[in-house]
Amino acid sequence: MKNFIAAIGLLFFLQSAWAIDIGDAKDQGLVGEANSGYLAAVHTPANAEVRALIVDVNAKRKDHFEETAKKTGATTEQVAYRFYELAVQRTTPGHYYQDANGHWKKK
Repeated sequence: MKNFIAAIGLLFFLQSAWAIDIGDAKDQGLVGEANSGYLAAVHTPANAEVRALIVDVNAKRKDHFEETAKKTGATTEQVAYRFYELAVQRTTPGHYYQDANGHWKKK
C-alpha cells in the first residue's frame, strides 16, 4: 500500500513537472493576450494541458482584477482592459495578442 501511495505521489509530481507554463505556451504560439484582459488559446481547440493553463491563469487574473477594482473604484472590466493594454505593450516579439476586433496578431 505504501508503494502504491508513493507511486501516486510521484505521478502527481511528474505531471506537474511536465505541465506547460505560460512562458512556454506563449513561446510556442499556443496562447496569447486576449482583448478581454485574459489569456486565451490562439488556435482552437487547445489541448487539455493548454486549457488547464488558461483556466488557472485566468482565475488568478480575475481575482486580481476584482481586488484592484475594489481598491480603485473602477469596474472589473475597466481593470481587465487596462491590464490588456499593458500586456500588449509588454508582449514579446513573436508572441500573440488580440486586436480590438478579436483578431490574433503576432508582435
